[in-house]
Amino acid sequence: MSLFGSAIKNLERAGKLQNIDAQMIEILSHPRRILQFSLPIKMDNGKVKVFEGYRVQYNSARGPYKGGIRYHPEANLDEVKALAFWMTIKCAVAGIPYGGAKGGIKLDPKKLSARELEDVSRAYVRALKDLIGPHQDVPAPDVNTNAKIMGWMVDEYMSIPGNEGKNAVFTGKPIELGGSLGREQATGAGGFFVLMNVLKHLKKDSKKTRVIVQGTGNVGYWFAKYAYDAGMKIVGMSDSQGGLYDTRGRGMNPDEVMNTKRTKGLIAGVYCSGSVCGSVGYKSMSNAKLLEMECDVLAPAALEDQLTSGNAARVKANIVLELANGPTTPDADAKFEKRGVIVVPDVLANAGGVVTSYLEWVQNLQSFYWEEKVVIDRMHALMDSAFSAVWSIKEKKKTSMRMAAYAVALERIAEAIRLRGGV
Repeated sequence: MSLFGSAIKNLERAGKLQNIDAQMIEILSHPRRILQFSLPIKMDNGKVKVFEGYRVQYNSARGPYKGGIRYHPEANLDEVKALAFWMTIKCAVAGIPYGGAKGGIKLDPKKLSARELEDVSRAYVRALKDLIGPHQDVPAPDVNTNAKIMGWMVDEYMSIPGNEGKNAVFTGKPIELGGSLGREQATGAGGFFVLMNVLKHLKKDSKKTRVIVQGTGNVGYWFAKYAYDAGMKIVGMSDSQGGLYDTRGRGMNPDEVMNTKRTKGLIAGVYCSGSVCGSVGYKSMSNAKLLEMECDVLAPAALEDQLTSGNAARVKANIVLELANGPTTPDADAKFEKRGVIVVPDVLANAGGVVTSYLEWVQNLQSFYWEEKVVIDRMHALMDSAFSAVWSIKEKKKTSMRMAAYAVALERIAEAIRLRGGV
């Protein structure tokens, strides 16, 4: 089954659970708009290379489209459709006034120079200039994109006549261009706040909790840092080059591991060229093997389809915290549910990023900016509220957290569609 097919399968299950009208499920099974375009770029060697770009605007019943832009050699339309659908659900779960969208460019950004990377980023904005805007579609960073790339994009958008000063069109920007304090750590911090709620409801001691984090990018690092600072023991970390596991029982300091990764310098002034595997004193292993090591909480923070029917039975964690988008396949989900493993779904666990993007957008529209603590506290409050709504449905319906999250979202989206005369 395709990634989008898996997403719609969960939509249909949640629709039955919450008795959502079949017409509403039919509407939500289809994106509002699919955009696919070519981006010809003159490379440093003088030759022209054409990159494939995507943007899927899924549903805007609750507000402007919202969703990140990823750069990845395996980016494809099916993936972007699924991600746009999940963003629609995620924004509704978080209770923020956005719809869902997602975008991407099929490329390996680490093989481009800084100039090539900037050119393709600006070309992407020009291709979408009439279909994005502060009240229309508000993109943000995703896999392999960050504040620097968002800076190029917002600058390109505002250079178009009539768009001057409209910096609310992108979130996740550099602070100097209207970005929000707290945005960098938001997704990882939000996942930590959700995990603390789960542990509290399960009456588990956070200081006795062993955690493995698959993916030491921005999200994985900040989650690990918050967890470590709270007294949890980080027993495993990884990145695209491989993984490390602590066999000594002392745990890992995420700052030390990340410092090792960063010491190799930058590629194109954007991407770290090092690896966590350079850290010494730990057992090296593949990403796949790390997923199966002893821990209490497994936090996949990399890419989709990491936990499958093939490895679910070997996962030893009692809690899976989905910091990545779509890391668990439906077959694996079913196996976890049967075993009593709690899967905290991506549409809740990693919503801290879009919640803080919303807070950045509000600050941009008001031209009034808040201190970092204010931003994190407001995000924390919204994440606690989202968790409470999901946990309540989970207990009431005796269902999984994923189905409960979808149920919360579907009620909110369906009501917005009805109020706007959609059905």
